[in-house]
Amino acid sequence: MSTREAIPKKMPSVAKGVQPLRTGSNTSFLLRRLHSLSGIVPVGAFLLEHFFSNAFATNGPNAYADQVKLLTGLPFLFWVEALFIWIPISFHALYGFYIWYRGESNVGQYPWLGNWMYSAQRWTGAITFAYIVFHTIEMRFTGVELKTNSMASFGKVQHSLSNPWILAFYVVGLSPRPGISDTECGSLRPNGAL
Repeated sequence: MSTREAIPKKMPSVAKGVQPLRTGSNTSFLLRRLHSLSGIVPVGAFLLEHFFSNAFATNGPNAYADQVKLLTGLPFLFWVEALFIWIPISFHALYGFYIWYRGESNVGQYPWLGNWMYSAQRWTGAITFAYIVFHTIEMRFTGVELKTNSMASFGKVQHSLSNPWILAFYVVGLSPRPGISDTECGSLRPNGAL
């Protein structure tokens, strides 16, 4: 038997209707990467800025009011908020809920730590979303308008946090979420593998 006879003339092909798996061959890959990035870059930057600005409250009501006045006086504030805060947060939240809806919780069948972290991350994401909606409505759309009366900002936050239920919701809403390092950062790797 010669070498030519041992090599098949036709390579076997993939059955019709079955697409080969290629990274980036569909929009899901891109959307999941955008979801990860929108949770880290604009949302993470906004969160850090928020912590930085709120730290001025430790210097007293006047320092906090000056920081609120600085932020509310930024030129093109509406467009900055829309493009760099609300669109990324909305995309991250809505696509996160879509991922949760499409996924299946299997902690009952496979009670491993990774499955529990996946489920806990989804639930805490929903809690965080509820917190962001509540906080936005409370600080931006109820009571004193802070854009025109920044001196009332410290008192508004102080009044809100004097309610033990709201304080507890703030603590829960701002608590670190489980599964971040494995799920979020893991999805940033080019192929999602170690």
